Amino acid sequence: MAIEQALALVGGSTLGPSRPPRGQRPGGGGDGDDPSGTPDGGEAWSSPPRTGDGRNADPTSASPTSASPTSASPMSSTPNARTDSGARTAGNRPGSHSGGRVQSGSTSSGSTSPRASRTANQPAPSLSWSRARAVAARAGRGGPLAAVRLPLDRALGHVLAEPLGALTDLPSFDTSAMDGWAVAGPGPWAFVAGAGILAGHAPATALPDGAAVRIATGARVPPDTTAVIRSEHAYADEAKGLLHAERSVATGQDIRPRGQECRSGEQLVPAGTVVTPAVLGLAAAAGYDALPAVPRPRVDILVLGDELLAAGLPHDGLIRDALGPMLGPWLRALGAEVAGPRRLGDDARALRDALANSDADLIVTTGGTASGPVDHVHPVLAELGAELLVDGVAVRPGHPMLLARLPSGPSGAHTAGRPEGQRDATAEQRKESPDGPYLVGLPGNPLAAVSGLVTLVEPLIAGLAGRPAQDAYRALVHAEVHGHPHDTRLVPVVHRAGRAGGRDHVAPLRYNGPAMLRGIAAADGLAVVEPGGVRSGTEVEILDLPWAPATPWTEGCFT
Repeated sequence: MAIEQALALVGGSTLGPSRPPRGQRPGGGGDGDDPSGTPDGGEAWSSPPRTGDGRNADPTSASPTSASPTSASPMSSTPNARTDSGARTAGNRPGSHSGGRVQSGSTSSGSTSPRASRTANQPAPSLSWSRARAVAARAGRGGPLAAVRLPLDRALGHVLAEPLGALTDLPSFDTSAMDGWAVAGPGPWAFVAGAGILAGHAPATALPDGAAVRIATGARVPPDTTAVIRSEHAYADEAKGLLHAERSVATGQDIRPRGQECRSGEQLVPAGTVVTPAVLGLAAAAGYDALPAVPRPRVDILVLGDELLAAGLPHDGLIRDALGPMLGPWLRALGAEVAGPRRLGDDARALRDALANSDADLIVTTGGTASGPVDHVHPVLAELGAELLVDGVAVRPGHPMLLARLPSGPSGAHTAGRPEGQRDATAEQRKESPDGPYLVGLPGNPLAAVSGLVTLVEPLIAGLAGRPAQDAYRALVHAEVHGHPHDTRLVPVVHRAGRAGGRDHVAPLRYNGPAMLRGIAAADGLAVVEPGGVRSGTEVEILDLPWAPATPWTEGCFT
């Protein structure tokens, strides 16, 4: 009773049952897909959050005279407790772990009551799946895009930073579209045996009426040419030196006039276009030697976990690292430049040093995002002063994923090792955007990590690289797909062609548990299943995998 009275005097409140760690909550443990579970942070607790906890209170409702060091909560005493995009500083993340999180017995309000601290730090609900993707996309587009000039042989796969304008007319002169004869006026036409015009050689003089000259495809036609007659449509009488047309001749036939494809200054390709082999060919035809491109985002991969093996069979409680081999190719398919994975184990100091010294634009970690005894991601982010943009997503599998922005390091720390042009452009970009790299914390379970890739990493990299976001589309699903009561589910699917006049559709794949990769290995997309699930024959949103064509409609693949 004395303790309760003391708590009341310093703004505390009585708590119900102690809250279990994040990875052990009812219905929210790990990355399971138990449909009876509830979203992270969604359980009902006996003590409602206080109005001063910095999340549920209206910040305009507090009177200036009512705030005092003894009544303010730890979360409400910081200006970065929460933004409308879901961001907050890592140091203000709910929880009781050390390493920069608010701990019991040590609060910014000066209170030493563990109960008061714990109440103020009740976790906020996870963001919805669509909201989390929107936050990641907005973060990627948040700063000005750097631009470098890349030679054509290095520009493939990059994104154009500027529109590609024609430097000249295409073609830049009237050109023969066929091998044949250039003729002027009505026929028959006189010609000189052995004479002709080849590609790359300009004609010496204009072609007089009644004359013909052999011409090759791509050669510049002589001035005053009426038409080009294909070789197979003409008869050359060598004895008389006369050319006869075997078909009617129309003015301008088989001549590519100057500017037929484009005029100088005309936009050929808009900014944001991915440079494909065809774009390279067009750029070369238009006279470009280098292209203005957005540098690929540089990504570091940090694999966490003492239980992971890099080679050999699992044994003695150790398992193979599935994410290290998978993430690099996946990220490259999204348009990133990726360093080889670094395996750090469960070492908080090694993680901190790796984050502090990274020169990447994005750091991807695997595992350690929950609140277990060796889950170091949140404490290390707090120690470094990172800002949490997304901390938990209402999606299964993968709800403990997170997105953070690290503070900027020493000048030039994030440009070392880049090509000179990229280094200069990035330095200019960072003058306007002083924040450090982004970090996406993926859950350690493989399919849960895939969920984090499509939820946070894909839209973030698209923004950083200037790529267009993936267009969502819907398809029929031919099976009932069970849903979570409150969270979105991402389920591997394969496209199937309709039979006997039926519509094309998708079929969900088995082996879709959070620790399984067998289903996603056979998939070409992920179905976005809203809470409650979908019935067979209804439409569902589909996300294509980065290596799958937009509409593969393939047969086969085990289910």
